[in-house]
Amino acid sequence: MKKILLVLMAIVLTFGLVACSSENSSSDQSNISNIYSSSSTPVYTIDGQSVSWNRSANGYRLPTEAEWEYACRAGTTTPFYIPNSPSADDTNFYGHYPYGIEDNYFSQGNLEVKPGVYRQTTVEVGSFSASPWGLYDMYGNVSEWTWDIYGAYPEGEQTDPTGATEGTRRVYRGGGWNDFAKNMRSAYRAMMDQSKGSFNLGIRLVRNAAAGSGNVSGSGEQTTGGSGGKILIAYFSWSGNTRGAAREIQAQTGADIFEITLVHPYSDDYNTVLDEAQRDQNIQARPELSSHVENMADYDTIILGYPNWWASIPMPIASFLEEYDFSGKTIIPFCSHGGGRFGQSITAIEKLVPGAVIGEGLSIHYSGGSTLESDVSEWLDNNGIARN
Repeated sequence: MKKILLVLMAIVLTFGLVACSSENSSSDQSNISNIYSSSSTPVYTIDGQSVSWNRSANGYRLPTEAEWEYACRAGTTTPFYIPNSPSADDTNFYGHYPYGIEDNYFSQGNLEVKPGVYRQTTVEVGSFSASPWGLYDMYGNVSEWTWDIYGAYPEGEQTDPTGATEGTRRVYRGGGWNDFAKNMRSAYRAMMDQSKGSFNLGIRLVRNAAAGSGNVSGSGEQTTGGSGGKILIAYFSWSGNTRGAAREIQAQTGADIFEITLVHPYSDDYNTVLDEAQRDQNIQARPELSSHVENMADYDTIILGYPNWWASIPMPIASFLEEYDFSGKTIIPFCSHGGGRFGQSITAIEKLVPGAVIGEGLSIHYSGGSTLESDVSEWLDNNGIARN
């Protein structure tokens, strides 16, 4: 793989045509880097919602997923290029949760890297040491869009692959300031609908070191889901925080409400449920549900609530999502949390329901406090959900 990568900026963008246009603008202003003596050629041609990538052009562009991982690994085959794993002194992430914390939460003597500071925001690019290949912030701070549409890896060896040929969900890599270390691994794949953005998601621009060949096509189109029909509020709650938010949403919308419950409920003890939740995530369990929606086909929009457990969805949510066909429906997530916002829970949902549209999420700190009512109102408006 003969490419060179340059760290230029860490900015938050949706993917689509906004990111592509930004890169062409950078290419047109070739004086932003004196590394290249010749002028750069714009990489992308945009026609409506279609984008064509000229692989022989030497302008600024997004890396492919393969290029990103190759550069991040810096010749290593371990989970991180950093020996052991990153600490909060090495990168900007949810430092309370270093690599391996999930199995050592109550007894941390075996952890190679101990919990550290959680900064709860971005920091200036280049605040930490560079990788062995001279690249900054490959882990943490902001996740980074890649060119690739998310899909299964093809079988056999590939040279300079460019991702799946169809779809609207793009891969992003590296983890952000609110991610656990496990979700910053060199191999970890996250994805989001290309029309969406996030508070901890940005871009890293690259240029060819050697010309490629051919053209790759992409599209800025987005999946369309159900709208204007019946709405169901479905939620799983352990402490009651998510239940309280679900009831507030129902009060403002008048929508039907459904609680996701288990045949074998989790423990009422906080320390025990932490272990149970991690156990189920580790084995990707699908706990048996005791409640079921008899008329799911009647609903166009599902407002889906859950607590952030170990930076992802509780496994009962996976059971729920796999029980029904959500193709063509819109799923709007809301999540209660203790500081990590959504973690990687939305990526987990997107992977489970590839045929659904994911709306704008709402993260609620614990019970939401005095601003819950107004926060819910604004969020419903942003998603086009009518209020009473």
